[in-house]
Amino acid sequence: MPGELVEDSVMVRDQTEASQIYNKGCYGYPRSGGALELDLLEAVYLVEASRLEVVEGGEVLGLERLISTASSVRRDFEIRYTVYRDLRQRGFVVKDGGEEFDFRVFPRGGTPASAQTKSWVSAITERSTFSIAPFMEELDRSDRTRKELLVAVVDEEGDITYYRPERSLPKGAPELPWNGGAVKASLLEDRVLVFDEQGADRLHNSGFYGKKIGRVMQLSLIEAAHLMDIGRIDVVTIGSGRRINAERFKKRAVKFQPDFDLRLKAYNDLRSRGLVVKTGFKYGSHFRVYDNDPDKAHASWLVHAVPADYETTWPEMSRAVRLAHGVKKEILFARVKDDGTEYMRLSRVRP
Repeated sequence: MPGELVEDSVMVRDQTEASQIYNKGCYGYPRSGGALELDLLEAVYLVEASRLEVVEGGEVLGLERLISTASSVRRDFEIRYTVYRDLRQRGFVVKDGGEEFDFRVFPRGGTPASAQTKSWVSAITERSTFSIAPFMEELDRSDRTRKELLVAVVDEEGDITYYRPERSLPKGAPELPWNGGAVKASLLEDRVLVFDEQGADRLHNSGFYGKKIGRVMQLSLIEAAHLMDIGRIDVVTIGSGRRINAERFKKRAVKFQPDFDLRLKAYNDLRSRGLVVKTGFKYGSHFRVYDNDPDKAHASWLVHAVPADYETTWPEMSRAVRLAHGVKKEILFARVKDDGTEYMRLSRVRP
């Protein structure tokens, strides 16, 4: 079927042919007089499928020429077309998403006239930078319209990985009441040790803090700082027995772990939600998090604490999701802000 290239769209003016294209896939936008206006993504897809022939000034444009023209109109055309083509071949009706997202995707069998938008889709290259602040804004916009957000990441070979980000509110069981005074703990380099066996049992029973190594309980710096803040331990240096206040302890911890303050804020928030928090080092994350007794269940989440303006590469995000999936856990990114901590879950999906 013939279509005419007009600026950044293709017009199919014959009413019969326009109706045939629109009725078999909901391509384009009907115009007055029976014409059909196709955007360049739709036109390239239909030309590739041998369902459309595009002309300009009486000259037929081949696929290469048409893609070249489309790329000159929009710089990231190739990335968007790769995703558009994949979604169409999966059986979805796909429309332009306007200024906020790349595409609106309708449920299989649905059309703009018969169904609501199922998903908003953003198409990006693997070389794109992941910036959490604008990313969370996109997530909020999709939430307001009650549509899922999908991020389609196109790698350098043209393969696509789809991710679904969601806000998360992890929650566990409240800690048992704390009875008695603070337990004495001793600081040794970057470890805090509890030699009082009864005190160690109280700490473990109240919130599964620490780890027993022989007859001694070892607390991480993060656990110790948290317990100092809530008045459950008093820390002294193991050599002199001199008491260390919480502020001095945290300053010392920063020397061992530069992002200690960031991690501690996320840790405190997770604990406030009734969750049991342990190091996630062996899983490549900051924390592994349980909603119950860690001796009786596996961790539900891996949590990575990030600043409010966090930026990284998409390969790093992909690695975190893959690692979590490989050990049958969900990855949560804890975004630490001045007014609190918010959580984003990121998972791989198949549309």
